[in-house]
Amino acid sequence: MSIVAELLAKPGVLAAGEYAFRGDRFSYKGQMSEEHARMASIMCRATTMGVCMQGRMAEITRSGTGLHKPRGWLLHGADYSICVVANVFCFMRNDKGTVNAVVKHMRQALADVNMDLV
Repeated sequence: MSIVAELLAKPGVLAAGEYAFRGDRFSYKGQMSEEHARMASIMCRATTMGVCMQGRMAEITRSGTGLHKPRGWLLHGADYSICVVANVFCFMRNDKGTVNAVVKHMRQALADVNMDLV
């Protein structure tokens, strides 16, 4: 089962997809239009690249602090959240327990993805 299918099987998940670290290819499934998924993949890729750049800058200026390389990011709104780990994005409702369960699953499932491509 793919990570996208696994995420969609979780309660509260509305849509999930993958994007290319380089280029504009993406795939998705769930309650999202093709155009919204395209915009989401662009936004997620750009934000991931920014987070990774800031992580590298922090490590250069504060070497030895024990900072880990960024693996992703989370945007938590009043009703919905977006979670990105590696090159996988997930849109979900903020139902009780949903966000923590999804983040945990994504971190475990995507632990071995090489982030040096970013």
